[in-house]
Amino acid sequence: MDFKSLMASQIAKSKPKPSPSPSQSQSPDPSTPSATQKYLRRAELEAAREAAYAAEQARIDAEREERASKKRKLEEEEAERAAVREEKKRRLAEESRKRRLEEEREEERKRRKRLGLPDLPDPAIEEGNKSSSTSLEDIPDDELRSKLRSLNEPAALYDESHASRLKRYHALTAPKSLKPKLSDGPIPTTLEPVPEKDMLLPSTLPAENTPEHAFLYRQLASYFTLLLREWSFALSQRDAAVKASTSGKAAHNSYLQVLKDLTPLFRRFERADLEHNLLDPICQIVRSAQARRYVEANDKYLTLSIGKAAWPIGVTMVGIHERSAREKLSESGEGKQAHIMTDEVTRKYLQSIKRCLSFAQTRWPPEDLGQLMG
Repeated sequence: MDFKSLMASQIAKSKPKPSPSPSQSQSPDPSTPSATQKYLRRAELEAAREAAYAAEQARIDAEREERASKKRKLEEEEAERAAVREEKKRRLAEESRKRRLEEEREEERKRRKRLGLPDLPDPAIEEGNKSSSTSLEDIPDDELRSKLRSLNEPAALYDESHASRLKRYHALTAPKSLKPKLSDGPIPTTLEPVPEKDMLLPSTLPAENTPEHAFLYRQLASYFTLLLREWSFALSQRDAAVKASTSGKAAHNSYLQVLKDLTPLFRRFERADLEHNLLDPICQIVRSAQARRYVEANDKYLTLSIGKAAWPIGVTMVGIHERSAREKLSESGEGKQAHIMTDEVTRKYLQSIKRCLSFAQTRWPPEDLGQLMG
């Protein structure tokens, strides 16, 4: 061996051996190209990445859908349980309300029986009346007006709405069995009359929206009906000569005027909407008349009609300075305003009450002559 060959072999031994590349050391992937392939294309790498991403997204969507279905199922079960609880609470509340109403009706029935008041109406009848009143057949306004004219009724009243006009038409055309029963007194009214022994008014006004308050209007209507009947009977018992005389005709005309003027008051009794500042004085007048204290009843009538306000008479202003007592003439405190001056209808039925008092003291004279009005 020559020197050149020897040196080449020694140099080759001294050089480090090259390490294998990573692609050659790893085991070949079946999804990748063969291990013998030295290079990969970018499209193959992108397709592999997209496939892995799609598989991961599908797994995530499946897990999300599973969680959503479990949550939906839990919510449906909770909603069913809540619906069952609400239905149970509603049923218990309805049963409790019916039981309470029945107990209240029973107590009210016992109280009415104790006081001698009429019994409560049947709830089924009240419900039927309410349903029949709310199910009125609607009629066009022009046709409704023509139908009212055909019945010789006003086509429209002042400030009357279509609903009120429709209700008036159905009341006119309703069968007689459905119409409210009117009393056969001098002034027909739908208020049921009370016996004469129950006409005495209580010493104090009952509270509003109570059965006693509604019964008070029946008492007032029954008392005035009794008084007007006695007045009519007294007029009919006169001699024919007295009836034909001027004074007899004037007395009869006065009675007819009282009937006409008291009719609005009876309508207020039916609606139970008389103001407290009129109802209380009228009750005081009637209460005194029932006790045959006619002077006291007349005083209460004067207080109601004229009031207690100061009435200036004669010279009210002297000089340039206004006196301190002048201020009292314009005061309108409690009990000082005269209600009889408020409107024409009120003035007329208050004057008719005064005429009824004048007849009552002749029909039921007081034991004390000092209680006679002048």
